[in-house]
Parts: sequence; structure tokens; C-alpha cells
Amino acid sequence: MTTVKARLLIADDDWSAREVISNILTSEGFAVETASDGEEAIAKLDQATYDLLITDLKMPKVEGIQVLQHLAERHLSTIGIVATGYGSIESAIAAMRLGAFDYLTKPFHIDEIRHVVNRALEYRQLQSENTMLKRQLKTAGKIDTIVGNHPSIHRLKDLMRTVADSDSTILILGESGTGKELVARGIHHLSDRADRPLIPVNCGAIPEDLLESELFGHVKGAFTGAVTDRAGRFQLADGGTIFLDEIGDMSPKLQVKVLRVLQEQEFEPVGSTQTVKVNVRVIAATNRDLEKDVRDRRFREDLFYRLNVIPVHLPPLRERGDDLALLADHFIKKFNKTKGRRLTHFTPEALALLQRHTWPGNVRELENLVERMAILHQEGAIDSADLPERFRQPHRRPGGAGGLALDLPPLDQGAVDLGLIVARVEYHYIQQALALCDGVKTQAARRLAIKRTTLVEKARKFEALFGSPGTD
Repeated sequence: MTTVKARLLIADDDWSAREVISNILTSEGFAVETASDGEEAIAKLDQATYDLLITDLKMPKVEGIQVLQHLAERHLSTIGIVATGYGSIESAIAAMRLGAFDYLTKPFHIDEIRHVVNRALEYRQLQSENTMLKRQLKTAGKIDTIVGNHPSIHRLKDLMRTVADSDSTILILGESGTGKELVARGIHHLSDRADRPLIPVNCGAIPEDLLESELFGHVKGAFTGAVTDRAGRFQLADGGTIFLDEIGDMSPKLQVKVLRVLQEQEFEPVGSTQTVKVNVRVIAATNRDLEKDVRDRRFREDLFYRLNVIPVHLPPLRERGDDLALLADHFIKKFNKTKGRRLTHFTPEALALLQRHTWPGNVRELENLVERMAILHQEGAIDSADLPERFRQPHRRPGGAGGLALDLPPLDQGAVDLGLIVARVEYHYIQQALALCDGVKTQAARRLAIKRTTLVEKARKFEALFGSPGTD
């Protein structure tokens, strides 16, 4: 049998026992280091990586059982073997319950040491290969859901793989509809927490007075309507991941409580004095410029730096070149399957119009367009004439983000209806705001600096003139 070369640590307070094992294994080609007691062994394990540890059970200061406990608590990949001069099967069993691979009895036999060590290292190699295979399968399944060949997407996938197993907080930055939740789910499913829950929370879609209870839970009687205790999203995510979408819309009061969870991994439910401990990884996302919000004192600087440990930037669709055609084909296949259609492709003329569009709603807007085409058309190609009017407009507002084209009539060609022109401008911006806010009227009204009721009233008015905002 071919010996697997590896780095070994021998911990024993008996100098002669250390020398016997060290000499045998060094002659086999292993790199061997020694420790004179359990305390020194733990210190060396914390400073370097070892493939295998052989530790005596009975040692001064720190015993072998405690060294094995340290391995288990630190989740180190080191394989443990225990040695005992007492021949106590009870001690050996206790050690193996803590994760020891096998045990050796004193006095040592050369062949037994060689056999146990080689078998342990072969097992470790199989474990490593199995873990790598699972990671590759898991990565292929979750990364491939992000469609694109643009260099920025390849960099994004590489970063997701790199940061997945870290428990560090991640801040995903990007415009609305770029796929922030898809990336958050991918990172979670690539991580060691994949078998635990991923709990998403849209901080911008939940009214401020309810969001605190949603996040942290409440006790019975905490407020009107709290008829029973309720666990919050942080508690439901214990052991897993919580995804705080649109965290930039969170009030300063809640920012303080979220900061405490990030710092201390604890909080109190609404109306309670009892502290709840959790082990949660936080992934946050926003389409806002949080650095500007920090400068404008709309977002806490300390929370921003806690969130921004690993920033992940998602590119807008208009900057992804040929990915638009790739994504359009992906969505055609998706809706052919889910809606029983037989669409084939977008014609070159249709694709040219799509490429000209600035996509304020990004990938989500494209997906919604393809779904609409799948509903309206049974089969075949999608031509330019099939597209909604806003994609076929020959002139667009310079620097605009999509929506209604604004072709304003010149006064020298006759009288104009100023009221209608103003209405078209308002309609244009209401379309954009609703697209950017995924149809959430409260957020759209905030972007336009008007009341929600005003936005709703104007939307009804414009529906009669131009059609419902957000539709064609």
C-alpha cells in the first residue's frame, strides 16, 4: 500500500513515547512535530494545519480528551487518534465519541502504528474528495442559475464561490431587477449553512411599524393585535441565513437593532425583556447609494461598515452586452415549458430594439417582457412588431431609464395642449418609479417625493389617458 505523505502532530507527556512514534513515522516519510502536553498541542493546532494528530489520553494541564474537543469545536480537518497506556476500552470509546478515528495501546507496536496511521490518512483523503465532489455538484447547480457570459458575471460567480463558506456579512449592490436575491440564494446554497433556512425579508415592502415585529418577533400583548407570541425572521433563520433586501429603506430605529444583532448575535423581541441568542449570517442588498446616504445621515455609518464587509456589485443589464440575447433565449425556454408554448426566438430586428432599450427594471423587466410574449403568442419567432410600443419608439429621452418616450411638439408648428404634455411627463416618471420599485407604490411615491395617495390618484387619471402605469 502506498503511504500518503502528510503532516503529523504527536502529543504525549512521555518523552520516550513521543520519540518512538516520531521515529517510526519520520522513517515512513511523514513530516512529524511533537508536543509535550495537551496545552502545547492546542497551541500548535491553532498555529498550523496538520493532517493527523496522535494524542495521549492522560497528560498534565490539558488531557487528550480536551484536545479532541478542541478539534471538534474548531471544525478542523485534522484526523484524531488517541493513545493510552491504561488499555481502558471505556476511555477509548469516549474518545471515539468525540470524533477520534481510532486508538493505539501502549506499549506500541510498529506495524500497528503504521497500519492505523495509513488507514486514518486514507480515510481523510476520501473525506476530502467526497467534500470536493459535493461542492462541485452543489456549485454547478446553484451557480448555473445565473445566466450570462459577460466578464462581470464570471467575476461574480468566482466571488460567490470564494465567499460562500465565510460567515462574513455580504452587501449586494445593484439596480432593481439585477438579481440580488438570486445571488443571495446562490451564496447561501453554496455555503456550509445550505441545510439550514434562508429567510428573505423585503425591508422596503413592509410598513415601518410592522417591520420590527417581522424581524425580531413579539410577545403576547406587546401591541394591539399581538394575541400570541410570535418568532421573528431572525429567530427563524437561526443556524442559517437572513437576506435583508432593500435595507437602505430601513428606519434609523431598526438600523440600531440590526447593528446589535450583527455585533452581538442577540436581540429582544418587541415587548420582551428576554434576550434571544441566534447564529445567523446576514446578507443585505440595496439599490441605493448607501455611502451617499451615510454622508447625508440617512443611514448609520457603523451599520454600513458592518454590512459592507464583502461588497458584491451586480451590473445593470444595459452594460452586459450579448447577455441580453442569452437571457432572452433562457426565458423563452422557461416559459415554453411552464406555459406550454412553442416560441423559437426574437428576430434580429426585435433584438436590435431590445438592445436599444435602457432596461430600468433590468433582468426582471426582460423576464416580464418574455412572459408577456409567451402569453400573447403561441409559437414561432417574436418580431419587432410584436413588441410593446415603448420598445418601438424611434426617439427616447436622452439619459432616460426607459418608459414612455417624450417627443414634445414644437410651438412653432401650432398650439399645444400644455396640460396633456405635463400629464405625459408625470406619466413617464410614474412608469419609471414603479418599474424601479417593482410595483411597490409606497417606494415609488418616496422616489417621486409625493404621497402614496397622490400617486394612486394620478395613476387612475393616467390610466384613462394613456393606459395603466407600468403597462403598455
